[in-house]
Amino acid sequence: MRLVEELQREVWGVPDLDVVPLTQLVAANAAGGVLLGAFDADTMIGFVYGFVGLENGRMTHHSHMLAVRPAYRNSNVGYKLKLAQREYVLAQGIEEMTWTFDPLQSLNAYLNFNRLGVFANRYLTDFYGTDPESFLHQTGTDRLWVTWSLNSRRVEERIAKMRATSELDKASALIEVGGSNEPIVHEMRRDIANTRLRIEIPRDIVLLERENKDLARRWREATRQAFLGAIAAGFLVIDFVRGEGLGRYQLEHSTAHPELAAFGSARL
Repeated sequence: MRLVEELQREVWGVPDLDVVPLTQLVAANAAGGVLLGAFDADTMIGFVYGFVGLENGRMTHHSHMLAVRPAYRNSNVGYKLKLAQREYVLAQGIEEMTWTFDPLQSLNAYLNFNRLGVFANRYLTDFYGTDPESFLHQTGTDRLWVTWSLNSRRVEERIAKMRATSELDKASALIEVGGSNEPIVHEMRRDIANTRLRIEIPRDIVLLERENKDLARRWREATRQAFLGAIAAGFLVIDFVRGEGLGRYQLEHSTAHPELAAFGSARL
C-alpha cells in the first residue's frame, strides 16, 4: 500500500494532500473494497482500487483509481487489471461497476468503450473541482461516468473480441477535428432521435495542452456542450474508435438500447 501511495505521485503528479493514503486503503479493503497490484518481479507497475457503492438502489463497485507506470503502458497491464478486478467483484455477488474518466483522454476512452464495453449516460462538469494540483488537470476535471455491466452479453462479447465494426462515418457529427486540430462544432438537429451521433477528439490531448493551452481549453468547452446536449436529448455514449490523428465517440439514442437505458442516471 505504500507503493500505491508512491505510484499515485509518479503517475498523476499529485501533491501529498491528494494522495489516497494507506489508512484509507486499509479501511476500504477491509470493508469490501478491492485493491490489486501488478508486479514485474518486485516492482509494482500498476494498481487498481475501488470500493462498494450504491447507485439507483443497486449495489455497485466504484473503481476509483487505475494507474500504470509509464514504461509499461503498452503492455496490456491496465486491461489485465480491469479483468482481474471484474473477477473479484463478481465473486462478491456484485454485477455492476462504475468509474469516471476524462473524455478527452483517447487511450482511456478506447480501453473503456472498445475493449471493456462500458457505456455512459452522465457527464459531470468539473467533478473534482476547478483547481486540483495535477498536470492532468490543465483544462478542468470534467468526467464521463461510465457503467460496466459485468455479466452482460455486451461486455462478454467485448472481452472475447466478438463485436461488429462501428459505423461511425454514417453518424451525424456534433464535433469534428479540423485541419488545424481545432474543434468544428455542429448544431444538433431537432429530428435527430433514433440516429447515431459522433463526437471527435484529438488523438493526444496531453501533447495539445503542452503546445497550445488555449486550443485545449476550446476542446474542453466544445466537447462539454456536445456531451451535455446529447445526453440531455436521451443519447448514450456506447463506443469509441481511433482513427488517423483523432478518436471518435459513438452515441446512440436510448430507445435503441433499452437494456442500457434501464440503468437510469443517478444525480449527485
